Amino acid sequence: MPTKTLGAVTAGAFSMLFSAQVLAHGDVTPQTMDTQELQQLGDEWLEENPYTSEYEKHDVAVEIGFSAYTQNCARCHGLEAISGGIAPDLRYLEPGIEGDEWYKYRVLNGAVRDGRVYMPKMAEYLSQEALWAIRAWLETVATTE
Repeated sequence: MPTKTLGAVTAGAFSMLFSAQVLAHGDVTPQTMDTQELQQLGDEWLEENPYTSEYEKHDVAVEIGFSAYTQNCARCHGLEAISGGIAPDLRYLEPGIEGDEWYKYRVLNGAVRDGRVYMPKMAEYLSQEALWAIRAWLETVATTE
């Protein structure tokens, strides 16, 4: 095979591989979630997660939270909340009200450093119900190690 052709084939293969990686990343537009099965919370943000293990539909909240996390958070915070270092590993988020306070602050305000957005204000894209459902799921994968 002539060198020019080999170079073109190699470049084409690399381009296809790279393109597949970019497309595999998925849609980065926040994905809304159907939360109709959950208690509707209104516009005023609650101070703590209403979908804890005591909530009668906790399993539904966790299922919705897992889906919402996977579609909206995993690209930065990692699959199963295991961070690869880009963003905080949310498995280490404090349980209970202390963790709820930090979580609420972050999803409402996002994170900006030196004028660069590290995390968008997720409450502008997802409902309070979807975001608290994510928190309910995160507590199921929490670790203290």
